[in-house]
Amino acid sequence: MTIAVTGSMAYDYIMSFPGRFVDHILPDQLEILSVSFLVDSMRRERGGCGGNIAYNLALLDQHPLLMATVGQDAPEYVAWLRDQGVDTSGVLQLPDEFTASFFVSTDQDNNQIASFYTGAMAKASQLSFKDNNPEAIEIAIISPNDPVAMVKYARECQELDISYIYDPSQQIPRLSPSELVEGIEGAKVLIVNDYEFGMIKKQTGLSNEEIQALTEVVVITCGERGSVVRTSDSTWEIPIAPPRRIAEPTGVGDAYRAGFITGMCQGLPWDVIGRMGSLTAAYVLEEHGTQRHRYSLDSLRQRYRETFGDALDSHSLGSEEGA
Repeated sequence: MTIAVTGSMAYDYIMSFPGRFVDHILPDQLEILSVSFLVDSMRRERGGCGGNIAYNLALLDQHPLLMATVGQDAPEYVAWLRDQGVDTSGVLQLPDEFTASFFVSTDQDNNQIASFYTGAMAKASQLSFKDNNPEAIEIAIISPNDPVAMVKYARECQELDISYIYDPSQQIPRLSPSELVEGIEGAKVLIVNDYEFGMIKKQTGLSNEEIQALTEVVVITCGERGSVVRTSDSTWEIPIAPPRRIAEPTGVGDAYRAGFITGMCQGLPWDVIGRMGSLTAAYVLEEHGTQRHRYSLDSLRQRYRETFGDALDSHSLGSEEGA
């Protein structure tokens, strides 16, 4: 069976600011905000939510199908993902467009200011699950992408009876309240960070309980405070996997999702699934760039044991507590 990943493929332009943003922002003048930060380094990295999730799934031997649109500048990126074990047959290259680009500056406190150029991503609605052997898809993730495409994908998953994870994240402001509710209501899992969950509540007017009633599982990532996995009758507080060093946070959430999806596909208990997400996220935090980390499954199992005091292999597959 196939894991289908929808989401952006992009080039990340990652910059480092040697100070703290907060020291240069006047709280009483936010309505006329005009700031400029002189950065001391910049790199171009392969990225985008879809590309990052697919890469991390490939590290976990999942061989995902990636559905994304790219521009004329992306042949090398597509070929590289293919070499890592990603099925890129669902990637559409548009010769008259450039690949989406993410520009982010990170300060000394790991706070970030970012902008995103859509490029070829704006035409992601040209793709369809119906053209990608939907009967073979075990689970899909709808991660940040062109908003029109995200609405289309959620509706197709519901129509085709494809189990999916809904990850609106950065696109919450671009989705209407009804579109957000529709995407959550048909999903097996809603996954966002704590700030984004607050945005969903504000935009839809729904309470925690009302959102929980729309979907089977709600996952809220909380940065250095770990994450929370909630079902209608249970809540698991998931600790972080302490990083061996801190490089930068870009792409950490995408790696968490890949670990979480892998645990779901293995039928593990929800608390173990969450810890797998925490561990795969740590690998990204330790490197500069969203797709520069590598590990083997053996080393992952060893680190899981060292971090959480439990053997990952000791959990039987198909547990009734899990997915």
